[in-house]
Amino acid sequence: MTVQFTKTSEFTSQDFDMMSRALKLAQRGIYTTAPNPNVGCVIVRNGEIVGEGYHYRAGEPHAEVFALRMAGEKAEGATAYVTLEPCSHYGRTPPCAEGLIKAKVARVVCAMKDPNPKVAGRGFQMLRDAGVEVQVGLLESEAKALNRAFIKFMQTGMPFVQLKMAASLDGQTALNNGQSQWITSPKARQDVQRYRAISGGVLSTSKTVMDDNASLNVRWDDLPLSVQAQYPQQHVRQPSRVILDRQSQLSDDLKLFNTDGERIIVSPKGDIAPKLDQTGQINLAATLKTIAAEHHINHLWVEAGATLASSLIKANLVDELIVYLAPKLMGSDGRGLIGALGLSNMADVIDLNITDVRMVGVDIRITATVTTNPN
Repeated sequence: MTVQFTKTSEFTSQDFDMMSRALKLAQRGIYTTAPNPNVGCVIVRNGEIVGEGYHYRAGEPHAEVFALRMAGEKAEGATAYVTLEPCSHYGRTPPCAEGLIKAKVARVVCAMKDPNPKVAGRGFQMLRDAGVEVQVGLLESEAKALNRAFIKFMQTGMPFVQLKMAASLDGQTALNNGQSQWITSPKARQDVQRYRAISGGVLSTSKTVMDDNASLNVRWDDLPLSVQAQYPQQHVRQPSRVILDRQSQLSDDLKLFNTDGERIIVSPKGDIAPKLDQTGQINLAATLKTIAAEHHINHLWVEAGATLASSLIKANLVDELIVYLAPKLMGSDGRGLIGALGLSNMADVIDLNITDVRMVGVDIRITATVTTNPN
């Protein structure tokens, strides 16, 4: 359904302020809402905020419901600022567009259209049909940035994939004898816990799990104090641990099987039977699509070795790289950050767009996206 967007110049300074407030509210759900989107809502009447709320967890009321409850009768004739199009269908909760209409809201300002095919403009149309003024597009890019995983899954059926890597300054992930703990600082490792908590699933391989006896879950004590202060421990979700185990090598005595969090084993004897390509290797694209569809995971955080990292990059499945560089030198006899890419021409090298560089403890964290298609 086609949606008409409002020109930025038509919005007032109050509109910008209130939508900014709604976006900040939406951010409060980043550790709890998956696989649902992060949404915030602010209701304003006569220049005063009379109601606000955000979506906290899947299956619980949406942001508009909390804001309308707070506003009560003051919602009549008010303007509602919502970061995502109000839903128009019955799911586990009633349609939010219907709730806004019943509350007699006069105007709805929304940041973006819902990419969910069940909505996709129908919420706006429902509001307009009821006589509610609707404006769309205010701070749209900021709203989309909050829900990259939700948007990608709705548009493609694939999860948003963040590939985490850690290396010495000369690009080594381990010594020649395999020793790797710890390359990065405690601060960087705590930063990884935050990323795990934001994701819906952590993807790794049986080799990484066995080599490190890794649990790959969220360690509450290593999360930022701001997160611990805002959320009860039981509300911060444990990501599903998704392990590629083509040869069924995992054993029950590993930490993976004795720590909190769902486990999804991709193996002939596991939860998902591996789909193999012509070379007998796991078909990563098909596997990720199955994980997203059957296990409702639209955001994967990848922690694995050089082989899986290079395979994901070559298959053009990485949306964002998070690379930690430690102030250490390990020498060329160490183990490299990326496996073989089979390149023989500089014209074929994979270009990255670095979107953020910052210090995390003594380490450098680089955030980047792939700008050239490796296929």
